[in-house]
Amino acid sequence: MRYKRLLAVIAIAIAALTACKSQYELLLEGNDVDAKYKAAFELFEAGKYQKAAQLFESLAQITSGTERDDTVQYYWGLSNYKYKDYYTAEANFDSFISRFPRSPFTPDAKFYRLDCLFRATLRYELDQTPTYKAITAISEYMMEYPDGDKTPICQDMLTTLSNRLDRKAYENARLYYKMEEYKAAQVAFRNVLKDDAENIYREDILYYTAMSSYKYAEMSVKNKQHERFLVFLDDYYNFIGEYPDSHYRKELDTLYAKAKEK
Repeated sequence: MRYKRLLAVIAIAIAALTACKSQYELLLEGNDVDAKYKAAFELFEAGKYQKAAQLFESLAQITSGTERDDTVQYYWGLSNYKYKDYYTAEANFDSFISRFPRSPFTPDAKFYRLDCLFRATLRYELDQTPTYKAITAISEYMMEYPDGDKTPICQDMLTTLSNRLDRKAYENARLYYKMEEYKAAQVAFRNVLKDDAENIYREDILYYTAMSSYKYAEMSVKNKQHERFLVFLDDYYNFIGEYPDSHYRKELDTLYAKAKEK
């Protein structure tokens, strides 16, 4: 009797738990493809992207190889993208592009993938490996779709990422200046423009190059100062040749007058 009562209690508990499950949970755990498919799109259209992504992920396992395969895989990635889970969405789209190169969804999948990569990049102080990866993906996309309607967006992305790399290079060189390592700063600033003459901080870089030369000469022993102040004069002429009306001009003119007396 006790055993029967225990079984009855367990059966009631299981029934209660089942009854407490939502329709969504039952769909997620079930194998009704049509019901899942319809519900997934309804959730997507309603803006419930996390739940839609879970249903599409569940569907992906049972629609693989069917005519719905690419649609399910694409909307799984798009749901994650809309939910702002860019890391997962990028993996979804990357897989989709490899599996379905001829799908009508592929051009959009390629754009969404590079947008995920763009959004995953880090501020200039941190590792810029994701930035280089995003630049490569965007450039490849623009070569493949040169007249696409996403071209202006891609160009803006490239500008943003390029400016970030410019800032990174500039700030790395300026760190030596802040540490009063003026010879190292002089070399670092020159190398920045050697690598990228169009750096958006070019005016500042030329200014700090001249300042580094002046301070390095000023701190040198007497028998080295004249030679090193001549380097500053060259940097000064380079600067005013490009930026005669710069707000740095007055300061550099003062140093120029002092250097001429050395």
